[in-house]
Amino acid sequence: QVQLVESGGGSVQAGGSLRLSCAASGYASRPACMAWFRQAPGKEREGVVRSLRDGPTYFADSVKGRFTISKDNAKQILYLQMNNLKPEDAAMYYCAAAATGAYYSDCTSPTYWGQGTQVTVSS
Repeated sequence: QVQLVESGGGSVQAGGSLRLSCAASGYASRPACMAWFRQAPGKEREGVVRSLRDGPTYFADSVKGRFTISKDNAKQILYLQMNNLKPEDAAMYYCAAAATGAYYSDCTSPTYWGQGTQVTVSS
């Protein structure tokens, strides 16, 4: 059974940084993609970054130049480094990933979701 466990959320002031982690388990091999989404109160969920196993990484325009990702493939952990945080980045951040055994997925509609980790940014 696939599980995605996020950690690293918290409260920071504008301009600060946080690093989120997403640990995936239950995959026999690396998932076809992993992604971070976020949802602020009263707003629709939006994609932050989608990382394809054998392809490119796509960042939302709103975070380009401020957010980066890194991976520990051996441990199946995806990190989201968030720098120069803005109040509009405040949201619940969710890790998501493709179905087990999927040959290809771009994570626009991921199969698995974590429980989320809260990011608060004060001005």
